[in-house]
Amino acid sequence: MNTSATGADRSARPAGTRLRATARACGDGVRAGIWWFNSILGGQDYQRYVQHLRRRHPECPIPTEREYWRQRHAEADRNPANRCC
Repeated sequence: MNTSATGADRSARPAGTRLRATARACGDGVRAGIWWFNSILGGQDYQRYVQHLRRRHPECPIPTEREYWRQRHAEADRNPANRCC
């Protein structure tokens, strides 16, 4: 007799196993949504900038995250190229 997990065998899983699998899938979806939203808002921009400085400009001082965002917003105010307002 074949004991592989077929569709009929999977439906015989205990309810707790199905619940854990569903909860895991929901958690993965939520994490993916948070990652997407964070990347749209620029949440990883500072980390990428620091990596760029270390790789391409090792002699330059690395600004704090606060300084980075101040400079970025000041530059956006000086050059409002891609904004609606």
